[in-house]
Amino acid sequence: MSWRDWVRGAEVEPSIYAADFLHLGAQIETLLAAGARIFHVDVGDGRFIPPVTIGPILVQAIAPPIHAAGGRVECHLMVESPSDQLALLAEAGADSITFHLEVAPDPASVIASARAEGLGVGVAFNPETSVETAAAAAAGADFALCMSVHPGFSGQAFLPESVDRVRRLRELVGPELLLQIDGGVGPANARSVREAGADLFVAASSIFYADDIAGAYRSLAAVVA
Repeated sequence: MSWRDWVRGAEVEPSIYAADFLHLGAQIETLLAAGARIFHVDVGDGRFIPPVTIGPILVQAIAPPIHAAGGRVECHLMVESPSDQLALLAEAGADSITFHLEVAPDPASVIASARAEGLGVGVAFNPETSVETAAAAAAGADFALCMSVHPGFSGQAFLPESVDRVRRLRELVGPELLLQIDGGVGPANARSVREAGADLFVAASSIFYADDIAGAYRSLAAVVA
């Protein structure tokens, strides 16, 4: 299956980075029951971003119940050497990886390597990277990820200029490429980003920091529907 088969119009992706790891399995079950189908896993190496986060061992643990419910696991590689992680993540059960343009001088090569591992693939770009550069680099990928914060830490405020960046990206890539937004996404800004052309909405603190994570997921999904 491809990303086009996975996506049901606009899709909200809970970001595991903000989860309560003491109760992670229960939270995933709750969100699956609420309708979530694509889960976003941030992999940080302590170099491209300051914190070391989570990796293949966690993916191996969460992928089976997510797959059993018909869901998918997407891994966002915030690392300096994304190609080094592809085989490990594919073996662990990842369905897709996203790598950063800023550490990939030959993005077509990383895309091809991900495809060879049977992975879907997205191309991410930071707020300082031009939309034009990102649009060219995303050729052959399933989606482009516009970062709406500086990557590294959950809970940052959404950068308002990201709406115009998504709109410009949509103008450049046309209707075929899926567009993802990640960073500070919540009910206050999701509709404007959807109207600008985004399809995929990574949500961390706006879901996992809520008292009712199922309700938070449903509310955000309703905003972008």
